[in-house]
Amino acid sequence: MSKDLIALIRDIYQTNESIPLHQPCFDVSEIESVVDVVKSSFVSSVGEQVNNFENAISAYTKATYAIATVNGTAALHMALILMGVERDDEVLTQSLSFVATSNAIQYCNAKPVFIDVDKDSLSLSPEKLMSFLESNAVIKKDGFCWNKYTNRRIKACILMHTFGLPGRLEEVKSICIKFNILLIEDAAESLGSFYKDTHTGTIADIGILSFNGNKIITTGGGGMILTNNDVLSKRAKHLTTTAKKNHPYLFSHDELGFNYRLPNLNASLGIPQLEKLPKFLEVKRVIANIYKKWASNSSYNFISELPNTKSNYWLSAIVTNDLKQRDEVLRKTNNSGIGTRPLWTPMHLTKFNEKFQTSDVENTKWLFERVVNLPSYVPNNFDHTKLL
Repeated sequence: MSKDLIALIRDIYQTNESIPLHQPCFDVSEIESVVDVVKSSFVSSVGEQVNNFENAISAYTKATYAIATVNGTAALHMALILMGVERDDEVLTQSLSFVATSNAIQYCNAKPVFIDVDKDSLSLSPEKLMSFLESNAVIKKDGFCWNKYTNRRIKACILMHTFGLPGRLEEVKSICIKFNILLIEDAAESLGSFYKDTHTGTIADIGILSFNGNKIITTGGGGMILTNNDVLSKRAKHLTTTAKKNHPYLFSHDELGFNYRLPNLNASLGIPQLEKLPKFLEVKRVIANIYKKWASNSSYNFISELPNTKSNYWLSAIVTNDLKQRDEVLRKTNNSGIGTRPLWTPMHLTKFNEKFQTSDVENTKWLFERVVNLPSYVPNNFDHTKLL
């Protein structure tokens, strides 16, 4: 079966050379945009392209405000600060996630608590979230949700849209409201993904995007905070520019701030990339459908978007039968020059996270032992119509 998969991937990409899991797609428009900024000399955090990029992302996602940051981790760190997460607070999140999610929580000196995901969405499980809160949480007289075993305040919850697949937002949001927990969307991987016609990252109290080099569009490194709250947007921009007070020449700062503002040079790369996003989404969906059709005639299962959602299919993924088969697929494809990857090691299994509370994570374990990501990038000058 691995041989069939290798042949399929080579047929999609029409090459006998190495095929990476993902890589950016550029043409002359990105080069010209970056060169223009270099010539302007405004290559750092001051420049019109940062504002232009923010406005373009705001228009695309329909978020009222978009605040650009140096990377998605910085955006997530800032989102937690804006939500009022403080030292020794607890933040509920999924163990099945990239390390940046739990790292950002610990940057706030808060404690991550790891919850399971659903097998079909790879995103935070409403059922497991409710089970944890019913067993561990209590609303005290102060109105906050507290962990009755650790005696820590449960301040926030982070749901991640894994691989661009929108999670069960309404259910999770409803549970968070019931327990007075603020909800953050880690939409780092899901630019172009929609939950019931609403863009991911704009439904919770606050959301974030990433534009890392491996994302569906890239600024090299970059992130974005999404919010519909005017007060939060102003505070986000202030804090990410070192909390510097506005003055024509004096340097004065009114609180602890962060040097998190996206450079103009990076933003200049993002603007032509965003213009190509519709094509990228179309190509990725074509590739995903090919994998899905192939998997339906194999022993593997393709991970598809949930009903009433639309995924950007940033990374296509299949589910093998067990750990042995997963490792066989990974070994044979990578030995053939094809970049497939397993899921991240679940966060509760990483050494520096072992001390934190973890709920029943049977689905996380099951998925980690079976899921394989397949090449999903859009090559330069790629004619996807030949695949239709």
